[in-house]
Order: sequence, then structure tokens, then C-alpha cells
Amino acid sequence: MKNQIEQSNIPEHIAIIMDGNGRWAQKQGVKRIFGHQNAIEAVRSATEGSAEVGVKHLTLYAFSTENWERPKYEVDSLMTLLVNTIKDELPTLQKNNIRLSTIGETSGLPAKAQNRLQEAITCTKENSGMNLILALNYSGKWDLVNAMNQILQKEMTCIEPSDIDEHLSTAGIPNPDLLIRTSGEMRISNFLLWQMAYTELHFTDVLWPDFRKKDLYEAILSYQKRERRFGKTSDQVKA
Repeated sequence: MKNQIEQSNIPEHIAIIMDGNGRWAQKQGVKRIFGHQNAIEAVRSATEGSAEVGVKHLTLYAFSTENWERPKYEVDSLMTLLVNTIKDELPTLQKNNIRLSTIGETSGLPAKAQNRLQEAITCTKENSGMNLILALNYSGKWDLVNAMNQILQKEMTCIEPSDIDEHLSTAGIPNPDLLIRTSGEMRISNFLLWQMAYTELHFTDVLWPDFRKKDLYEAILSYQKRERRFGKTSDQVKA
């Protein structure tokens, strides 16, 4: 399937809502946290697969502001898993020349998670390959409110769309060309609300722990079959 991908039409930025860990665990008859633990291979597959085909930015929705409402034991386990995964996967990031960055209010994460993230960001900052962006303690509404508050402090009298772009947590990063959501759910769940105004959406029934490179390639192939018009007519796009 990989050899069917048209190299001249690779999405520059892919965003993924990694959904279905809990349902995967339930199907296995185990606790939800086991679904999160078994999702690490899916993260590795999506990251390596994206880098291999030439994607420049990959954003993974790892933890939303709403996720704090989950049972405390699950949140605590997720934070521990985050810390351990970053440590374990750092050699893979270095091997694949991948740079790590984050969006979201990471200051709200446990200190250990913040420290591990900063270590990995520092270690990979000189890597020139794909930019892997973890959305942590993130929500699209928070992003917009945070941007507006920054703009208000500058006492601007007229706001242009470009002003908002420059104050979002994704400033300097192109908007996603393609969003992938797993587990069959068809919503964007407060993720990159401003940035996804013209993003192509791909929904798959595959539960996130089962997601592999072939599923990524399938999404990219679906994207490449679409005509992106951005409000124009087909004739204008083809001209």
C-alpha cells in the first residue's frame, strides 16, 4: 500500500485523535489502562510511518483538558505512562531524526511529566526531520481564548485572522491537511478548532491500539483522492 502513495501530494501536517483505547481494553476483558499501554505501538507506527513517507508535522491528541474528568486512577496511570513512554521512545526519535514539541497548557501536568517532556524536547531540538507534536492538556477552546487574551493585552483595535494564527499554540506550524480519528467516532472533540477550518477528515473503525502503518497509508491514499478547493470551484483549482 505504501508504494501507491503519490509522493508529490503528501499531507504536510497530519493530526490524529487517538480514540478507542478503553473499548479495546473492554473487548479484551481487561482494565482501561491496558488499552492505553497497548496503544504505544500504534503511536510508534503512526510516527515512523509518517516520517517515512515525508510528512513534516504530526500532531497527536494525547491528553485533553476534559480528560482530567476521568477517574483519578486512570489519570494518574496515564501520567505515569506518559513519563515512561517519553523516556523509552527517545532513542527512536533520535534514530529517525524526529523533533519533539508540545501544544497545550503543559504547566498543568505533574512536575515529573513536565521535566521528562522538557528533556526530550531539548535532546531532539536539533533534529531536522519530522516535527512530532504532542497535544497535552489541550483544547481548541483554550487555544482560542489564550490567543484572544494575548491579543487583548496588545490593545489591538482591529483583529485579522492572521493575528489569531500568530497567537495560537500552533503559530508557525501549517494547519493540518488531514485529520485521522480512530474507533468510528465522527467528531473533532475540541481539537484544533480554528486550525481545522479546511482540514480533510478521515474516520476509521480501527481502535487506536490496533492502528498500524497500513491504516495510516489508507488515510493518506483517501486524502490524495480528494480535490481541495478551499471555497473555489473545480475549474479554478485546475486552472
